[in-house]
Amino acid sequence: MELELIADYKCETGEGPLWHPDEKVVYWLDIPPGRLFRYDPATGHHEQCFDLEGNSIGGFTIQTDGSLLLFMAEGAITIWRTGEFETVVKSIPGEEKSRFNDVMADAAGRVFCGTMPSPDKLGKLYKLDHDGTLSQVLDEIHCSNGMGFTPNQKQMYYTDSGARTIYRFDYDRNTSALTNQSVFVKTPDDDGVPDGMTVDAEGYVWCAKWDGHALVRYAPDGTEDRRIEFPTKKVSCVTFGGDDYTDMYVTTAGGHDKEENGEHAGALYRLNLGIKGVPEFRSNIQR
Repeated sequence: MELELIADYKCETGEGPLWHPDEKVVYWLDIPPGRLFRYDPATGHHEQCFDLEGNSIGGFTIQTDGSLLLFMAEGAITIWRTGEFETVVKSIPGEEKSRFNDVMADAAGRVFCGTMPSPDKLGKLYKLDHDGTLSQVLDEIHCSNGMGFTPNQKQMYYTDSGARTIYRFDYDRNTSALTNQSVFVKTPDDDGVPDGMTVDAEGYVWCAKWDGHALVRYAPDGTEDRRIEFPTKKVSCVTFGGDDYTDMYVTTAGGHDKEENGEHAGALYRLNLGIKGVPEFRSNIQR
């Protein structure tokens, strides 16, 4: 294994990497300033491709037509194509002091999207349907974060970072209902905070550890399978990409304070362990 530094844009909160199979690039975010980046492994070129100029972007999905669906502050949701915007949701009542944080499409093209806590309330997990309507799925969430499905799509993982817990739910593909909540992993206080995550082709869960200097792989029974140490403190999210989905792209945070978080805090990294991932589902949301 060789941990490769791909790009260092000194991200305050580098997050949400996603492989775009049409463009054969990986996109990722710096959440607070609303910066969007992409990297082309074929050429080695990377760039900042969009800047929302201080209006945060908490996550995004890839739409069936290849556009990006951006989830922003105050519950705003927008379809983004280079140079073009299309509003899906202008705002969510009650989320004026919050923002989205981590999102995930399901096989039917719906999107699960969580919000951060605000000064007067905790966060929520919403579901965005094809017609742009939102419904609440979970409430009283300390910090909504990473999600993923088991390979058979009968269960869904969901991370509440504030509770230091990855939960597992039974999942109904037809109705998108979540039932039978249980604890998959409870992170000890001295082992960083569970952040973004993904599930590989073998059904193992990869969890980034904020303040834990690590990326951890958990077996389906919740036991730790392996640990990849990072030179940066705040490891924030991971995705699989490349033509065979064995390249792992990992975002980090803390680039605004490298003295505290590491020389290349806020950078995007890549590693390849020969473990295969699966393509993320695409959203299919219409205005």
